[in-house]
Amino acid sequence: MGNPLRPGVFDANAASWALYGPVKGIWRGLEIAARHGVRLSVMTNGVLAEKWPETVRAIHRAGHEVVAHSYGMDVIPAYLDEAQQRENIRRTTGLIADLTGEAPRGWISPRGTGSAIHARLLAEAGYLHHGDCNDDDLPHLERFGGGAEIVGVPLTMDVNDLPSAVRYGNTARAMLEAFEDAFAALIGRETRPAMLDVTIHAHVYGRPAGAWVFDEIMRRVRAAAPEEVWTGTRLEAARHLLAQREALQASP
Repeated sequence: MGNPLRPGVFDANAASWALYGPVKGIWRGLEIAARHGVRLSVMTNGVLAEKWPETVRAIHRAGHEVVAHSYGMDVIPAYLDEAQQRENIRRTTGLIADLTGEAPRGWISPRGTGSAIHARLLAEAGYLHHGDCNDDDLPHLERFGGGAEIVGVPLTMDVNDLPSAVRYGNTARAMLEAFEDAFAALIGRETRPAMLDVTIHAHVYGRPAGAWVFDEIMRRVRAAAPEEVWTGTRLEAARHLLAQREALQASP
């Protein structure tokens, strides 16, 4: 926050700012979701599982999807060799499973940046979907040798508080406008279906100054005609794709 400190100096201000997420922000986000009857996909790293176990349990109990988000925000698969990536997947998966009673089925790496082999490693570890992709409008199947496969559920950045507010310094209302423009284009102009992510970080727009945008977006989505808009978790989207494939394979 403000001018960067000298290298090697602990930034207590930045640490406290980030701590707002598990202390307050996530709870406000969960309250908003409950008010609108919406299930979320909540990215959760291993460090959070270790330090805030009751929060992770509460997310799971409320019916939301807990998406694995690496062990820590500085553990990026692109920096790791294959053995390190496998260990990071194993460690993160275990920490979340110990709290929720089930292994997470989805993964999104920090920055949405996997590696050239990471999606395959996730598939081999039993993951159903991942979000380290931006190359399609819809979930799609990725296949690898040996029969391994995983659903790629695109991580769109069009409506995301972190780049909007932190990187570019936009107001909360600017993100609402970005959503409105994208939403109107998808419904009024597009002839094919497409995904639209709304991404809120608990330490950014989990605060009152931005949480109202999350609330307003949900209100507008839920007010839309059900034949035009479907809301759900990433896991539900991945399962829908796989169900469609099974139906096609079963048809004469």
